[in-house]
Amino acid sequence: MTTILPECDIPIPQRQPHIVCHEPGNMILPMCNIQTVPGDMTERGCTFAGCRGVVGGPVKDAIQLVHGPIGCAYYTWGTRRNLSDVKLHRKYCFSTDLTEESVIYGGAKKLLNSIIEAHELFPEGKAVFVYSTCVVGLIGDDTDAICKQAQEKIGIPVVPFHCEGFRGVSQSLGHHIANRTLFEKVVGTEEPETTTPYDMCIIGEFNIDGDAWIVKPLFERMGVRVLSVFTGNASYHDIPPMHRAKLNIVQCQRSSTYIAKMIQDKYNIPYINVSLFGMKQTADALRDVGKFFHLEENAEKVIAEELAKYQPMIDHYRKKLEGKKCFIYQGAPRAWHWIDPMRELGIEAILTATTFGHKDDYEKIMEKAKPGHICIDNPNALEIEEYLVKLKPDFFIGGLKEKYLTYKLGIPFINGHSYEEGPYAGFEGFVNFAKDIDVAVNSPVWKFINLPLEVK
Repeated sequence: MTTILPECDIPIPQRQPHIVCHEPGNMILPMCNIQTVPGDMTERGCTFAGCRGVVGGPVKDAIQLVHGPIGCAYYTWGTRRNLSDVKLHRKYCFSTDLTEESVIYGGAKKLLNSIIEAHELFPEGKAVFVYSTCVVGLIGDDTDAICKQAQEKIGIPVVPFHCEGFRGVSQSLGHHIANRTLFEKVVGTEEPETTTPYDMCIIGEFNIDGDAWIVKPLFERMGVRVLSVFTGNASYHDIPPMHRAKLNIVQCQRSSTYIAKMIQDKYNIPYINVSLFGMKQTADALRDVGKFFHLEENAEKVIAEELAKYQPMIDHYRKKLEGKKCFIYQGAPRAWHWIDPMRELGIEAILTATTFGHKDDYEKIMEKAKPGHICIDNPNALEIEEYLVKLKPDFFIGGLKEKYLTYKLGIPFINGHSYEEGPYAGFEGFVNFAKDIDVAVNSPVWKFINLPLEVK
């Protein structure tokens, strides 16, 4: 038996199948991608969060209009560090601001007026993305018809996303909805000005703290033309020509493999999964792309140049981090993307947790994990606290929600969602990552705080 029931979960023993200790030869995966156990204070995001917050939101020149109460829109304002090179992006928050009156009489008129008003105020917007929240699903506004009517009035695409928060067990369904909506309504609606034999799309790269600006030039130096990045720093008009790529590579394989598969099925364009975190995984990604386009020599040249420049820095940080242990708590793919890069720094992940992992995510974690590695699906704050105290990692990688919990326990923290001083992807980004870990772990401040709290 390898499932575990922590002390904090004694009142909710249904949590036990979600927590496992890895035993090679007796692999049991955590129960996952199901509704949260009643009474469990989950940290999951909702379907709307996955659709607007992860996939659709980074499109930089679309007016991102939240059709719902203002509270849902508030948490879209500058919260995720998807960088872009236009002023419209992340600077403004658009909402229909539904109130009790809208619940009674419907929000259709408000939606139509909001789209028109937003377009008049920001004519530089190339499209309007409309995201339906829980309230809209309950009152039944015909958003498709309203968006079609609005599109005829303002003359730019108006794209509805049916991503009511309650629809899924986590934000994961929102990723799928955003992928399918963009594939069905946008991809293939425009042709690129030119095509080349070396056109490729980078899918599942959201330009967190500039990741896309680091990795895109690596492929371009090989001779590959990046036709589109889905959706980090993407313009609306970058998405329609995705059907003319010769190859797609998928970085975030939880949020975006959906569209890669749909493009493959309809347009016969293959895709390969990659990880662009860490020296080896990034080099492997370049080699895989080089092999596909018969640009192997170019790939090796870029890898050699990057290793010559950055490997000495990684070696420097490895000497300072060798033997450290960490917890990784991420959405899903980064939980397993970062296990191998940690080992390049001499660090072992002893616990991995995700908020919306699926079976294949946990299989990949277990393939990389050592015996005794603990894996948690959809952890709550009490579980995180209990294992931080029991296992005493040298540092914790999570999101902002957990930052102050770890600080109170005297444990260094790295923001793996929005980064400390990113970008973290690619060769150069991995140096930033190593530096941030070194700063967090080896700071003298930890000598001046009280001992960690004990679990009661």
